[in-house]
Amino acid sequence: MTSEPTAVELVVAKYHRQKRALIPILQDVQDACQWLSSETLAEVARELDLPVAHVWSVATFYKSFSLEPRGRHRCTVCMGTACHVRGGAAVLEHFERKLGIQAGETSADKEYTLERVNCLGACALAPLAVVDGTYYGQMTEIKADKILETLRDGKEEA
Repeated sequence: MTSEPTAVELVVAKYHRQKRALIPILQDVQDACQWLSSETLAEVARELDLPVAHVWSVATFYKSFSLEPRGRHRCTVCMGTACHVRGGAAVLEHFERKLGIQAGETSADKEYTLERVNCLGACALAPLAVVDGTYYGQMTEIKADKILETLRDGKEEA
């Protein structure tokens, strides 16, 4: 009886086991698993025949990789200069209050992860928040409430 391939095996096969594809492999595995556990990193290393230390060093070098479990919904607030001067700090504080967590944390129920980033590169939209990959410009507390309400109601689009 053969077992189903793991997410790592599927992703590594997609990239034809090419070692040079380590970063996109880690990105795809993280998308599938929501985060990169030490066991997952070891499996990637095994599948690519790379030292675990090498895979670990790549995963820890890039801020986009998460080595801790993340929530089902990911809320990111930009704190770059343009966002900061246009009220980004107030937006971040509002998300913190509403979600009951601080930036850099995941809610106990694993529903939400709140992140603070230095720049998202969309200064014309300041203040900016990204929720589950969707960019929301000119973010306000009212807009944030509507987005979170939509997420809590289980709707796909905020």
